[in-house]
Amino acid sequence: MSMQIATSLDEVLAALAAGARPIAGGTDLVVGHRQGKAPLPESLVAIDRVPELAEIADGDPLRIGATVTHARLMTDQVVVDRLTAIADAAALVGSPSTRNVGTLGGNVMNGSPAMDTGAPLVVLGAEAELASADGIRTVGLDDLWTGPGRTSATAGELCTALVIPARPASSGSAYVRLEYRRAMEIAVVGAAASVTLDGDAVASVRVALTAVAPTIIEIDGLEGLTGRAIDDDLLAAVAEAASEQASPISDLRASDRYRRHTIGVMARRAVDAAARRAAGESISVPVNRALGIGAAA
Repeated sequence: MSMQIATSLDEVLAALAAGARPIAGGTDLVVGHRQGKAPLPESLVAIDRVPELAEIADGDPLRIGATVTHARLMTDQVVVDRLTAIADAAALVGSPSTRNVGTLGGNVMNGSPAMDTGAPLVVLGAEAELASADGIRTVGLDDLWTGPGRTSATAGELCTALVIPARPASSGSAYVRLEYRRAMEIAVVGAAASVTLDGDAVASVRVALTAVAPTIIEIDGLEGLTGRAIDDDLLAAVAEAASEQASPISDLRASDRYRRHTIGVMARRAVDAAARRAAGESISVPVNRALGIGAAA
């Protein structure tokens, strides 16, 4: 096995064109190898020393570089203030050691339907920026994720950033997940919501679901909730839509019936928290800890 340490994007793209695979934190690649899921690639290129991949650029759109770590996402003021659901999710990823080396780009390109950052990125309208020796393109996340652990990116493409439209005034977002325990937990189910208010009424609402389908999915048909106040009837409608549109499986961690019920509960809580933030209420990151959701300490 060979390893190249790149210090520029051009070096990374040249290595990928020659057949190398990128590595930053290695929290998926190395762990997968140790568990016998897949051998390490013959050639690797380390991308964690490429400066532009580690930048968070405030603007319209906002850009989060692919090698920004979860530990940074959960504390960066731009992310916490404007993209709060991403901070909620990043704070729940793995352990402190995982959060300090694991990256947003790695999480996205791993393609797991149980990834915590995926649903927040969807409801915030993010697109992935993919670069190769042939140029740069952006792709919506619903087109990027094609199945569990699979993406539409080619072998020579690198995710360089997640590009997110600036948020309108009176907007809030949140990510909530079901937890059995607080340490090293993978989402049993999770939900992210983005809410924009017009006075006391909903101007827009988006909800995406984690670990209940082959990819992260966004709930359809929420347009009918605009113009309504955030009340029990609206939250019940969100919960019902989430449960109906989920297509979970049964495994050792939960049955499909249990997941279908609890995803409705998580969606309801995510919308409620996002709306409260949109209205100006301060709910600290992550929502799970601030509101006592999930496993006890």
